[in-house]
Amino acid sequence: MMKYLIVGSGYRSEYFARIAMKHRDLFRAMFLCRSEEKAAAVSARTGVPATTRPEEGLAFRPDFIVVAVDRAHTAAVAIEWIGRGYPVVTETPVGATREELDALWALSCGQGAKIVCCEQYHRYPILANGLSEVQAGRIGRPVSAYLSLAHDYHGFSLIRRMLGVQGEDFTLRGARVSSQVAATDSRYGAILDGSLAKEERDIVHIAFSSGKTAVYDFSSIQYRTFIRARHLTVRGEKGEWSDRVIAYADADNAPKRLCLMPEIAPAYRCLDTQALRDGRKTWTGELFLDTEQDEFAIASILLDMEAYLSGGPSPYPLEEALDDALFWLKLNEAVKNPWATIDAGDAPWRVRAGEGGGAL
Repeated sequence: MMKYLIVGSGYRSEYFARIAMKHRDLFRAMFLCRSEEKAAAVSARTGVPATTRPEEGLAFRPDFIVVAVDRAHTAAVAIEWIGRGYPVVTETPVGATREELDALWALSCGQGAKIVCCEQYHRYPILANGLSEVQAGRIGRPVSAYLSLAHDYHGFSLIRRMLGVQGEDFTLRGARVSSQVAATDSRYGAILDGSLAKEERDIVHIAFSSGKTAVYDFSSIQYRTFIRARHLTVRGEKGEWSDRVIAYADADNAPKRLCLMPEIAPAYRCLDTQALRDGRKTWTGELFLDTEQDEFAIASILLDMEAYLSGGPSPYPLEEALDDALFWLKLNEAVKNPWATIDAGDAPWRVRAGEGGGAL
C-alpha cells in the first residue's frame, strides 16, 4: 500500500483524496494545509484526514509527496520537499518559469531527485487505446496532427505522443482570437439563462525538427460546454486517427476502419470502476473525456510510483514534463507576438532528434 501526503487543498488536490478513498486497498493519503479552516473543510469534503503541522504529516510516513498547489508555487514547494529527502509527484505544470525548469533538472541530474509530473491525459483509456494503435504502426509513420482537446502542457504532451517526436526541437507560430459563445455548462452545473461567455482561442502551428507538424487549437471553454466539442486528428502515411475512428489501409491496401473503445490495460484493472465499465458498453463517435477517466489516469500514475521508487521507470519522465512546461511558456510568447516564429531554443534535458527520442 502506497502512502502519500497531499500538500495543498484546492480543487485539483481533491482528486488525489478521492482516489485514496475509492481504492483504500491500494492507497492512503493525508492533507497538509496552510490553515485550520482549509484543513477542516477539505477533510469534511473528502473524508481524508488533514493537518496544518508538517511534523504530523511526516509522522504519517508518506512514501512520496503530492504537490497540488497553484502552478506559480509548484516548483518551489517541490524543491522544498526534495530538500527534505522525499520523492515528489507534482500537479501540472512542473514549473512556471524557465529558471524553475532548469533548477528542477539540475536537482534531478545532480542529486538524483525523484520528480514525477502528474501528466495524465495520455493515460485516459480512450486516448491510450488510440496512441497504442499509432505506436503499433496502424496508420504508418505519423506526419501531422491536429489537437483541439486539452490546454497548454497537456496538449503538447499528447501531440508529442501522437507524432512520436519526443526530444525534438520545435518552433511555434500562432495567435489568440476572441469571440463570444453561449454559456451552457460550468463546474457547478448547467447554465440556462442564455448568457454569453468570452471564448479566447489559441491557434498555434508547431514545426518539429523532423519535419512533422501539428496544429494546436484550444479554448478553455471546451472543458465545460455542451456546444463546443473536442477533437483530434493524427495523419500517417497509411491512415488517420480521427477522434474515435481509425481509418487505414491494411496489408493488402484495402481500406479498413477501427472504432476505438476505452480499454484498460491488464496492469491497471485493479483501478477499474463501475462507471468505467459502463462507459465501455456503448460507442459513440464523439470523444468523451469525463472525470472518471481523469481520476483513473491519475490513479494509474500513483500506482506506478511503487515500481519507480523501487528502481523502475518513471511514470512520467521529468524531461518530458519540462518540455511540456517549456511549450506552455513559448505558447504564451507566441500568442503575444501573432504569427511571429518563436524558437523553443536549447534545453539541457532535451534528447536531440535521432538520439533516443521519438517514443510515443
